[in-house]
Amino acid sequence: MRSVALDLGVRDTSFCEVSQGVVVARRTIRELAALSDVLGPGTRRARVALEACREAWHIHDQLRAWGHDVLLVDTTRVRQIGIRQHGRKTDRIDAEVLARAVELGGIPMAHVLSPERRALRDLLAVRRALVETRAQYVTTVRGLIRSHGERMGTCATADFLAKVSNADLKPETREIIDPIVRAIAAINVQLAKADERVDQAAQQEAVIQRLMTAPGVGPVVAAAFVSVIDEAHRFEGAHHVESYVGLVPRETSSGGKQRLGAITKHGNAYLRSLLVQSASVILRTGDPDDPMRRWGRAIAERRGRKIAVVAVARRLTGILWAMWRTETTYDSARLASSSAQGLAESARVAVSAAEAMALVAKKAHDRTRDRERRLRVAEISCDKEVDA
Repeated sequence: MRSVALDLGVRDTSFCEVSQGVVVARRTIRELAALSDVLGPGTRRARVALEACREAWHIHDQLRAWGHDVLLVDTTRVRQIGIRQHGRKTDRIDAEVLARAVELGGIPMAHVLSPERRALRDLLAVRRALVETRAQYVTTVRGLIRSHGERMGTCATADFLAKVSNADLKPETREIIDPIVRAIAAINVQLAKADERVDQAAQQEAVIQRLMTAPGVGPVVAAAFVSVIDEAHRFEGAHHVESYVGLVPRETSSGGKQRLGAITKHGNAYLRSLLVQSASVILRTGDPDDPMRRWGRAIAERRGRKIAVVAVARRLTGILWAMWRTETTYDSARLASSSAQGLAESARVAVSAAEAMALVAKKAHDRTRDRERRLRVAEISCDKEVDA
């Protein structure tokens, strides 16, 4: 079978084919269709390697449809096959190194997300972009208000428009911030629609509904967890999942001495940040009787809040995986008598599953009500823009 590699770039893609250790073909193309004569339907079957990324999913599907074996390379372990060695890295070199690795074997493979998980991740990517843009605009407006010698009280970002509308600001200040305020109103309308689509996607997947019974976990966190993990059974244990999302400490142990550092921060950065936010919510506003909160607060007293937040995020990751793997809801009573090593067993028994799912439904109703209220505020702001 032929040994081929593609190095996907922003503009160009490098193609390289190796046979018996010798490069037999090279090419630089803009679109995959330009390789139809060497990789298209009817061409001799090949093993094609490419580094895992968003664009790689589409290329993966197309090459599979053309009859080839596609090897998605784990980008966190590409040094194992020689990429970036000796300080030399170009698309042309990477494609050749990958092609030679295909022929020799031993490529570190990445997991290929299912189409359903890709669609879910796309929904979350749109929502994330809207949230980050709105946050940037809110920060800018607050800075402009301060630059005019005025101040606004704190509030939730989602309630910022109402806060600005009721603030006692000078006319010239309002005139300056007006374009950005209108942009925030427009973003809020689109964000409400994005939240609704995420909620609809969450309602269609039973696993997301179950994960939402855990403290600090809403539809966005649960959906992001499912979209990244994809299949619970592909992990051997909770620690493997925690390592996959980069929440385990770095280790440089040798000579019989164990040396642990900060967390690795490998894996999906967005999911990791969401889990950390959930952990912070658990420590700050969680049920005082919840064993995970008590455990985290005890760590905070001994080692500080930052370490406690990461520790709770790591444990929450293992609990979510165990709940998914065993198809159960969150059971705080069982967790209270279990160790971190017994997460799978602790998630198995769900005495109050019905109450937990009822609470999820109530939270969904509350989110819909709040979303409609904020949407009305945003639409009023948009109507003012039209009238102006």
